[in-house]
Amino acid sequence: MLNGIGVVVILVCVFGSFILSGGNLTVIFHALPHEMMAIGGAAVGAFIFSNNMGTVKKAGGGFMRVFKGPHWKESDYRDLLSLLFSLLATFRKGGATAIEPHIESPETSTFFSAYPRLLKDHHLVHFICDYLRMMTVNFEDPHQLAEAMEGDIERHHEEELAPQLALQTMADGLPALGIVAAVLGVIKTMASIDQPTEILGAMIGGALVGTFLGVLLAYCFVGPIASKLQQIVDADSKPFQLVKTAVVAYAQGLPTQVAVELARRMTPSAYAPTFSELETSLDEAKERLNAKPA
Repeated sequence: MLNGIGVVVILVCVFGSFILSGGNLTVIFHALPHEMMAIGGAAVGAFIFSNNMGTVKKAGGGFMRVFKGPHWKESDYRDLLSLLFSLLATFRKGGATAIEPHIESPETSTFFSAYPRLLKDHHLVHFICDYLRMMTVNFEDPHQLAEAMEGDIERHHEEELAPQLALQTMADGLPALGIVAAVLGVIKTMASIDQPTEILGAMIGGALVGTFLGVLLAYCFVGPIASKLQQIVDADSKPFQLVKTAVVAYAQGLPTQVAVELARRMTPSAYAPTFSELETSLDEAKERLNAKPA
């Protein structure tokens, strides 16, 4: 919704001001197809040429992420904290034997299956299971654990940001590609220098559409898309930090509920459950633990 409003405001203000000042849209519409072909084709070609196939595919998915918004909602953070409590409480109570069925096969785990939206996030599920599995083989040094988890988080974040960086590079280059299209238009105009003034004026105006289009696409469309994609990638990486906080706190010997509370304090303010809301969710998790002991 917000994306659509932004696009409408851009188009209305840019072209509305042009019309109100006496501009003729016919010149723009006449030049738009071939200028867009030159600029858009060059931009897409350069994008494909400068990136690997994985980044190109992720960039296509990145457009969808921009319009869908962040994957994580307020209820998802509350569910994640409850899941961590269930796993860590089981680990503390029953040790490696109790936790192994859940981390070896999360798809069939009663803990993970209670939160189907979390279970669909394969990267996060693997992240949780991998580090709990490492702790079952006595990898419990809090400092080493924190360093290893932070390294994984940074690597995953960099991989997720690759399409955003590629799109930002495209945005940075679009004004120059607009100049390329404009120069081609000027060359065409100079080849027709013997034509009447009104024809030459229309041809020069068409050439300048290239410069206009390159700048418009760069700063009003591709650049904002890249910027918003970065915000979404950053937002979707927060759950990994919550997991790290809870697991490291547990490894330091803190009580399970305290470890989860520390993770709650790492939750983005807009999505963070209150202390009482978390208490209610944890009570439900405790009932599940008692009803279905691991």
